[in-house]
Amino acid sequence: MTLLHRIEDAMRDAMKASDSRRTQTLRMAMSAAHNRRIELRRELTDEEVTEVLARQVKQRRESIEAFRAGDREERAADEEAEAAILTEFLPEQLAPEEVEALVREAITATGAASPADLGRVMGRVAPLVKGRADGRAVSDLVRRLLAERAAAGA
Repeated sequence: MTLLHRIEDAMRDAMKASDSRRTQTLRMAMSAAHNRRIELRRELTDEEVTEVLARQVKQRRESIEAFRAGDREERAADEEAEAAILTEFLPEQLAPEEVEALVREAITATGAASPADLGRVMGRVAPLVKGRADGRAVSDLVRRLLAERAAAGA
């Protein structure tokens, strides 16, 4: 069963259970996937549907930050609930320790020594963590570890 079919089934179940938030969230995800399918002019692979869902989750996390900054906790809670629903359909996220191990391995493998090597390290790490870790958090970690390495070497 494809990921898109799993989302459709979950949406039908949510409709039957009268769970309006879940129904609406999954309907928006289906719509985003449909728009992407139109854009590409072909059916989506599970990986592409995962990318759509990850983008949806990222948008909600950005909204959560904005709502919290604007002291709108109720809207932030709504966005968190939607992000949690969408996350159910994403691959299991890597633990912070796993991400750090992958980053350290990539730094060693690329011979990176300073923050100027960020692109080389991210080029190696990004495919490994795609859809399983927040890209911005990974980038921040790479930047921090490279700065530490540069400071230790200086």
